[in-house]
Amino acid sequence: MTQHRVLVFNHFAVPRGYPGGTRHVELFSRLPGWSYVVLAGRRNMVTGLPQQAEPGFHPVAVTPYQGNGLGRVVNWASYAVTATAAGLRQPRPDVVYASSPHLLAGLSGWLVAAVRRVPFVLEIRDLWPRVLVDMGKLSERSLAYRALERLERFLYRHADHVVIMAPGVRAAVAGKGAAPEKIAFIPNGADPEDFVPSTVRDELRRRYGFTRRTAIYAGAHGPANGLDLLLDAAEAVPDLDVVLVGSGVEKPRLQAAAHGIRNVRFLDPVPKTEIPDILHAADLGVHVLADVELFRAGVSPNKVFDYMAAGLPIVTNSPGIVGDLVLGAGAGYVVAPSNLAHGLGQVAQASPEELAKMGAAGRQWIRENQSRTAMSRALWQLLAPLVGAGEAPC
Repeated sequence: MTQHRVLVFNHFAVPRGYPGGTRHVELFSRLPGWSYVVLAGRRNMVTGLPQQAEPGFHPVAVTPYQGNGLGRVVNWASYAVTATAAGLRQPRPDVVYASSPHLLAGLSGWLVAAVRRVPFVLEIRDLWPRVLVDMGKLSERSLAYRALERLERFLYRHADHVVIMAPGVRAAVAGKGAAPEKIAFIPNGADPEDFVPSTVRDELRRRYGFTRRTAIYAGAHGPANGLDLLLDAAEAVPDLDVVLVGSGVEKPRLQAAAHGIRNVRFLDPVPKTEIPDILHAADLGVHVLADVELFRAGVSPNKVFDYMAAGLPIVTNSPGIVGDLVLGAGAGYVVAPSNLAHGLGQVAQASPEELAKMGAAGRQWIRENQSRTAMSRALWQLLAPLVGAGEAPC
């Protein structure tokens, strides 16, 4: 079998087993007949710790930053520069694959693909820069927005394929210049086999100090996550403990805001290898987003799929694509964006049998419809024609 090479640009990628985005390591490591190198920022966005090179994973230098100001933009630009330089030094790939959210990673990928004269695939994780406008971070009339939108249109037109992670963004991507036949849907996923705990549930609950019915939020603590809504809901449902695991620019402020809410606790990020244990110890997985219209159609949340693979029932405040998925799978409760307290209250009153039934339904759905193995097959089918490969292996 011919071995093909793919070069992946993802500023925020992390190696397998670490907190953060392992999507590309998980997907490309499952591709038969392909080798891969992921170019990522040297600092783990979740832990703040430096990342080390390992097979298939090459970190590049980026500037430090705190908060959401100019320093973050400089950080993005620094990645674009160092990743482009590193990409041009790599052996010639057969395909370049670049992932947003920020489009400077896409620009780097396009440039390297153009210089090396190989196909270019662009993955859209968020409708960037539109999401910045909808969250009030950028004015639609600003010079920055107009420049980013022009870059967005350029990349869509010049990509051999555009990968989307939520079906609701297809029309928006096509409307900005991507040929409809070049748009492919490859969402996030999870495999139940990756969420087997290391020991029995009672031992895990003792380890993490879970003494009552416990809802867990495992993910980023950023502006888009709407975690103030979760704090308000927790305060309104004192019979349920709420544990937030992870980090992000909003975490210090959220911890201060939660002072005095006795049923809320914050934990540091845990390695991916520990996620099955902490999810197995909990009774519920919480998915929460800020009340932004775009999120109803334009997200593919890892944490929802992780909860499902772990057999946890879910409460989400995101109607639309996420809510439809949770309800369609019978995997939990869907509430209005500002009404998380209602969902948490339902969980507090549900019987253990009801929660177990929803958790089992979610696990079955993810196994049959959206496992990482299935998503890797879809990725193989996308890449194979670009390099003249034959039929996909079974």
